[in-house]
Amino acid sequence: MLEIEKLKFDANGLIPAIVTDTETKQVLMMAYMNAESLRISMEEGRTCFWSRSRQELWRKGETSGNVQQIVSITADCDADTLLVEVRKSGPACHTGSTSCFFQPVFEGEAEIGFQYEDLFEMLRGRKANPKEGSYTTYLFEKGLDKILKKVGEETTEVILAAKDRDKANTVYEIGDLMYHCMVLMIESGIELSDIRREMASRHVIDRKVKQEKMA
Repeated sequence: MLEIEKLKFDANGLIPAIVTDTETKQVLMMAYMNAESLRISMEEGRTCFWSRSRQELWRKGETSGNVQQIVSITADCDADTLLVEVRKSGPACHTGSTSCFFQPVFEGEAEIGFQYEDLFEMLRGRKANPKEGSYTTYLFEKGLDKILKKVGEETTEVILAAKDRDKANTVYEIGDLMYHCMVLMIESGIELSDIRREMASRHVIDRKVKQEKMA
């Protein structure tokens, strides 16, 4: 483990700390730590920064409740920047956005890969801010019964496509089912992180079962 004394703090005794979500790997924010706030973060297991504007220690979530539990802290090759992986309990940004990085400045030609998190946030936005003509808005306006009916219908479509051994159509129908399941999740107050934790717990159980069979 690298000792705090070996980190390279700037002339003001600060070091940049880039905070990421340990589950999604999304960059949440960038703040500064000094030696004291770093020690507090390590001792308490939650992020504590140095506020340059207020010139005081700042425990993330102290007033908002959006606490960040630390999973790991890693220094870069020059030991002058920290990467802090956290498990968040709410938005990182004071605006209410999940991440502080949401204002596009430039977009290159490289294709941006699909992210479930992006789709989930878009669907959540449709519920919070209904859009006329949007199918997603229509589902939320109709309510739980309509959403459940669509989940049931799409499940049947997946079964029929798979039964026909039609891979392309099965993929298409699974996409529809996943979309409607995500709408159901938002309607039911279920987060993607809830599903990740559930699947992770099953993976651990599966490994234990395999080990027991091999013993």
